[in-house]
Amino acid sequence: MASQQRISRVIGAVNIGSFRISAIIAGITENDELIVLGSGHRAAQGIKRGHITDMSAATYAIRDAVERAEKLAETGVSSVWVGLSGIGLDSKAEHEEIEIGGRKVEDDDIRLLLQAARDALEPDGRTVLHAQPAFYTIDRLHGVANPKGLYAERLGVDVHVMLADGAPLRNVTEVVQSAHLEVDGIIASPLAAGYACLTPEERDLGVALVELGAEVTNVVLYVGGMLVGLKTIPIGSTDITDAIASAFGIRRFQAERLKCVSGSAIASPTDHREMIPVNGPGEDRIGPIARGADDRNRIPRSELISVVTGELDKLMSEVGRSLKAMGFTGPQGQLVVLTGGGAELAGLADYAQSSLGCPVRIGKPPQLRGLPEAHSTPGFATLVGLVCYVAEAPADIRNMGQRSQSHDGTGLWGLVGRVMRAVKEYF
Repeated sequence: MASQQRISRVIGAVNIGSFRISAIIAGITENDELIVLGSGHRAAQGIKRGHITDMSAATYAIRDAVERAEKLAETGVSSVWVGLSGIGLDSKAEHEEIEIGGRKVEDDDIRLLLQAARDALEPDGRTVLHAQPAFYTIDRLHGVANPKGLYAERLGVDVHVMLADGAPLRNVTEVVQSAHLEVDGIIASPLAAGYACLTPEERDLGVALVELGAEVTNVVLYVGGMLVGLKTIPIGSTDITDAIASAFGIRRFQAERLKCVSGSAIASPTDHREMIPVNGPGEDRIGPIARGADDRNRIPRSELISVVTGELDKLMSEVGRSLKAMGFTGPQGQLVVLTGGGAELAGLADYAQSSLGCPVRIGKPPQLRGLPEAHSTPGFATLVGLVCYVAEAPADIRNMGQRSQSHDGTGLWGLVGRVMRAVKEYF
């Protein structure tokens, strides 16, 4: 295993999805390389559209996924970072300014500005998941990388704030604790997916990330290195599975297999001549004969593609409306990245490019050492993004005065150092 190198820190993470629960254990070497020690997953239980619906079932699924990762890593974890998705996430950008009076900007000014931004947070009865400084402004000049030493009348900072509903957040915390794990922190899954699938340059130039989950689709917009918009759509790839099951009168597991093995977002001229079996090997007597099937329980592939594209039409219409509402047009509307388990459908990038009218690519997790091939697919991008996010330790103004987990120092000065370094990546 990869842990034969000297590991200075171990990170555990769990992504709680509606289709699967996945866990990963990663290590940071003395050379600051992030390597995967073990990962595992299992079918989700007790979760509906990102919300906990059965505490005991979800607890068992989380514990099982973590134990699978621990077995491969040959090490245990007592605490984990948790990926949060589902309805109830929201995002907004806040701007805060202080008076400088025409003199040079000093470290104390940056400290006071970040404190002012923290004190000005208004969650409106919700819970703040993240409050991250993106970049500075001096007077009317935006996108300043490092304001220290520059003369200014006013110094400002743009802060990205991610919000979540309190009750679902508490349920997630409790279900993880019930699995005998402490919660190091909760990370919004769209943010983690962005760290896995997008480059700093893409986030700077402007890019939309569409995270296609089983029951929830998150649409996020990055501009100027900052996540500036988030829309959550209560539709996912499971809705395609259910539509197939309903259209042909078959069981869900059969519909899921048809979607994954024979489904596609793009039709071909030969689809009507290709007959695909509803039953898998050894399942000749399982379930009813599909509606419209022949005597061998086979259906035309063209009919399957028709059902799939019909559901995709609905989903992409919602994605397009979300992008338009967030202002994803003009210079910012240049690239859409699809990720998540739903992005593994054959032909989806070409279909989405035609539907949305802009270039589309599929986002996969980075090729970390030790990451198995089975977990290098879009469906595990958020899981891998969780440990990438933790390893990078982006600045968060809520943590001012707390002990830093980074090597940049502790407390406020470690925070300021990380802000400077993070902003320089974009400018």
